[in-house]
Amino acid sequence: MLIRLNKFLAQAGVASRREVDRMITEGKIKVNGQVVQVLGSKIDETKDEVEVDGKKVKREEGQVYLMLNKPPGYLVTFKDRFQRPTIKQLLPSLGKRYFPVGRLDYDSDGLLLLMNDGELAFRLTHPRFKVGKVYLAKVKGEPEPSKLLRLKKGIYLDGKKTAPAKIAIVSKSSKKTLLKIEIYEGRKREVKKMFKTVGHEVLQLKRISFGGVRLGELKTGKWRFLTQKEIDILKKKVNLS
Repeated sequence: MLIRLNKFLAQAGVASRREVDRMITEGKIKVNGQVVQVLGSKIDETKDEVEVDGKKVKREEGQVYLMLNKPPGYLVTFKDRFQRPTIKQLLPSLGKRYFPVGRLDYDSDGLLLLMNDGELAFRLTHPRFKVGKVYLAKVKGEPEPSKLLRLKKGIYLDGKKTAPAKIAIVSKSSKKTLLKIEIYEGRKREVKKMFKTVGHEVLQLKRISFGGVRLGELKTGKWRFLTQKEIDILKKKVNLS
């Protein structure tokens, strides 16, 4: 049976389909000993041998879903050539591949989902499915209502307008304001760039919810498996239930 190479690797727990596509274009994937760099390539999963960075890939048996309360100062990757702290140091070795869903900045903290369900990860991070991510953002000063309205309606970042955001003030003083913001796009450093554009530096950013799954009381630096109810919530969000 023929299957798209990116889908096969996502189902094998290598990475999300979007990340696999990047790996394909970078020449990191081989099929039967030959580098494949054409997006949309298909393989026969019963016959073809697939390698990623020289390691043979087999479809994973059993799916893994977990969350981590990432502390600031950790990269969302399992390997860093500069030997900086990574989330791998905080996570369990389960004898199975799994990968982070989306990104969380080095100096940001909070909820990070990880799994080896490539199709679910792809849908959770694709803007088409409009999966909400909720953050607590502490910013310098007190943003005027007109500035918050601009952010709610969408502003231009790098030549492209952001999607509408939900923003509410949690607490404020003359020096800083704590806001709750919900977005569904996943652009790099999006929240920080949004507030910088309207003149307010983000001092601290913490993700507290993703797709309806909440961080809750999980302590900083700790992880846990998702409950079946939480997995069902995520799948329902992206029409996989």
